[in-house]
Amino acid sequence: MTLLESLKQYTTVVADTGDIEAIHRHRPQDATTNPSLLYHAAQMPAYRHLVEEAAEKASDLGGSHEQMAEEFIDQMFVLFGSEILKVVPGRVSTEVAASLSFDTPGTLAKARKLISLYQKKGVSRERILIKIASTWEGIQAAHELEQEGIHCNLTLLFSFAQAVACAEAGVTLISPFVGRIYDWYKKEGGGKEIPPDQDPGVASVTRIYNYYKKYGYKTQVMGASFRNVNQIVRLAGSDLLTISPDLLDQLEQTEGTMKRKLDPAIATKGSKDERLHLSEKAFRWMHNEDAMATEKLAEGIRKFNSDAQKLEEYALSQVTEKVG
Repeated sequence: MTLLESLKQYTTVVADTGDIEAIHRHRPQDATTNPSLLYHAAQMPAYRHLVEEAAEKASDLGGSHEQMAEEFIDQMFVLFGSEILKVVPGRVSTEVAASLSFDTPGTLAKARKLISLYQKKGVSRERILIKIASTWEGIQAAHELEQEGIHCNLTLLFSFAQAVACAEAGVTLISPFVGRIYDWYKKEGGGKEIPPDQDPGVASVTRIYNYYKKYGYKTQVMGASFRNVNQIVRLAGSDLLTISPDLLDQLEQTEGTMKRKLDPAIATKGSKDERLHLSEKAFRWMHNEDAMATEKLAEGIRKFNSDAQKLEEYALSQVTEKVG
């Protein structure tokens, strides 16, 4: 048995890529995409036909070049997502622009538009997760979307406050960023490697998982942003894990079995946290008290937005070429 086969016994494996060939190879249940992954995939000759189709649809829409570029990106997300759904049996996560991270109405409008585009392609909303940054504004948008039957994946999650607010909002799943948490603490410690049994990213996901199971929240936990296989091994049993193709390759090429580390049966004993109900003020204060989380959330939004701008520049070049 390989480590990947072993992991799949306990955990839903999700491919963190826009490369459909990589998804074919690893046969995950679900897949996630973002502007950076999409930008890289769009450069590959294999997906040129999707780029052409998105540019065609955007130019048909008309309007300013900026409006057409925005339409191009929306179409790209949906075209790639629809292709990915031909390969995975489960769901694909499609991201709302990071520039909308503090804009609840804007997030709602974009999410509804993406779902509408998928439905025009014959894709049911049950197979889509709308990916939204775990800001207060993003969490409120997700709460409203979930009530409309639009399922959400809350990303850029670093603090316990974010996890609590997402569970209270009834979101479908959260993506705590294991590797980026690890990076922050490693840097704080002068760059020294942190022993695997003290990994703060692993500890954060474990705490959230145990809290969710202890209090019976339906929100699922999907560990994300891994730096090494050991982090994955220590989170075997998490509801889902989203893993890059490189690490999926390592798991597939390594013989062995994983022991289940996270388990609903022992979560109650594992969680010492009292149940919390956070108002906006309480959320903002609790999140603000976590220096790592405030820094990594702000940095993450900036980075996602920078990636989106690259995709936007690419989009502008495509629609300009199309309309002359």
